[in-house]
Parts: sequence; structure tokens; C-alpha cells
Amino acid sequence: MNRTSSLWQPDYLSNNLVHIRPMVNDDCEELYAIASDPLLWAQHPENDRYLYDVFRPFFLSAFEHHYPFIILDAASGAMIGSTRYYDYQPDNSSIAIGYTFLSRSYWGTSYNHACKSLLLDYAFLHLDKVFFHIGAVNIRSQKAVQKLGAVMVRTYETEKRGTLIPQQEYLLEKAVWLRHDP
Repeated sequence: MNRTSSLWQPDYLSNNLVHIRPMVNDDCEELYAIASDPLLWAQHPENDRYLYDVFRPFFLSAFEHHYPFIILDAASGAMIGSTRYYDYQPDNSSIAIGYTFLSRSYWGTSYNHACKSLLLDYAFLHLDKVFFHIGAVNIRSQKAVQKLGAVMVRTYETEKRGTLIPQQEYLLEKAVWLRHDP
């Protein structure tokens, strides 16, 4: 991806629950304070991401080929997690959204949906398809994207630190999102 383009790194997205802003290097320590909760990663293929030595490369990778964001609670301004756009495919009119995690105190609330809604609304101004790549054992994330209207289109394996990890790819099309009733 061409990092000189700012299309996929808008300065600010906001609704009544969350504000989303671009991630910067100085966010690492505060974000790690959230990510250091082992239960955040229990269903994740890399379930040791709560360890700083595992989290730090994950954090730095966000700046290589992705467009990372920090998620803030709109009411308090507190950092509550992060997410990313990645895998921009202009010829396929698509992008992926993922690497999302929220502080456990926000689980079971409307915050994840509010965050994804901002990213989807923005993406669908420019594209026709959004993909989500989710670990096969991450039932919580699978249910969350299905609630958005995404459907599983394939299963595959990806290599992470020398291990093959089963994954699922979900697709959400613009026409489905526009008909979506939250």
C-alpha cells in the first residue's frame, strides 16, 4: 500500500459512542495497558498477545501495510482499543477491517458495533466490499461481524510464527450494509 495516500487514514471519525483517530507510535504503552489483559486474546489465534514481547511487534506491524486507529470512548475520551483498515484492493473495490480489540469493560455493549459502523460507512463511500479475517475459534468476533450482515465466504490457513492457523473470511457488501438494520 502506498502510505502517502491518506484516503484510508482519515483524521477523525466519530459518533455518539466512539471517536476513532489515527494511531501513532506514542500510543503503544497506553494501548498495551489494555492489551495486557490475557482474556482479550483467549479466543484469538495468537492468544499470547497480552505479553509485551508479542504485543510490541503486533503494534509496530500496524504501521507497515495497514491503516491503524485508536478507539476512544466519546463520553470520557479514554482509549478503549484499536482497529485497522488493511488489504486495500482497488481493482476489487475492497478493503479489510480487523485487528480490532476493545477493553473487556466494553464487551457486550454497543461500542464494537459503533466502531465498525463508522469504519464501514467510511469504506462504503469509496468501495463496494469489506472483508473480515477471523480465527476459526474466535466465536465472539464471528458473531459480531455476522450481526453486521457479513457472511463467511471461505476458510483457509495462515502461518503465524511457524504455526498454521485456521481462519475464516467474511464478506460484507455495500448493498447489504445499506439495507442493514442495526
